[in-house]
Amino acid sequence: MRSSLCCAMFFSAAVQAETISVAVAANVQFVFDDLKAAFKQETGHELQASFNSSGKFVAQISNGAPFDVFLSADMEFPEKLYKDGYAMQAPKVYAYGALVLWTMKDLDLQQWQAALQQARVSKIAIANPKTAPYGRETMRVLNAHKLEQTLQPRLVFAESIAQTNQYIHSGVADLGFTAKSVVLSPEMKGQGKWLELPRDVYQPIAQGAVILKHGKQQHAAVSQQFYDFIYSAKARAIFERYGYILP
Repeated sequence: MRSSLCCAMFFSAAVQAETISVAVAANVQFVFDDLKAAFKQETGHELQASFNSSGKFVAQISNGAPFDVFLSADMEFPEKLYKDGYAMQAPKVYAYGALVLWTMKDLDLQQWQAALQQARVSKIAIANPKTAPYGRETMRVLNAHKLEQTLQPRLVFAESIAQTNQYIHSGVADLGFTAKSVVLSPEMKGQGKWLELPRDVYQPIAQGAVILKHGKQQHAAVSQQFYDFIYSAKARAIFERYGYILP
């Protein structure tokens, strides 16, 4: 009897555990491992993540991709999904991202504007500003310092922050602009040199989350549970550890 009861309880728990699909902006890639582990420990539910630029996710979701929750790298892309009926509520900021200049080469980044213009710097990696918010903010920084035209022949545009990181880390690019969360991650910490750009040259990047229509229809309870978790003290501590500014 006791054995049957135990088996029934185990079966019940297994049935109740769900897996939801999360579209995750590439700058959150390293953070997400910690978020996933903490969420599973707290709820028993699994998160399956896909990583890409926020703009590409908008196109995929608009074309029917079955994501349940979207963690964007900005507020504009999830706001568009909400206005178009693909998200259940207006986006809410979960963190503010910081921009850094990162290199594997022996370059002095302290005078970062001069470093970008050195003759031996031939390739500068930047995420595509049309689809990646960190790339968009990088171009605003370059424009503000009247560097865009000077550096244009050296700019190498990547599909996302993830591909930008590959270009920098592999040495394909001499240096590049990425998220602070990347250089603070256990996987990348201590590799190369990096400099956080002064906060007065750009606005910290407001990143918003939304529950998507598919999540509401197919996994309403768990999608809501994960959405609430993102704003919890436990998740906020994780974001802060990776260099994000908390709202």
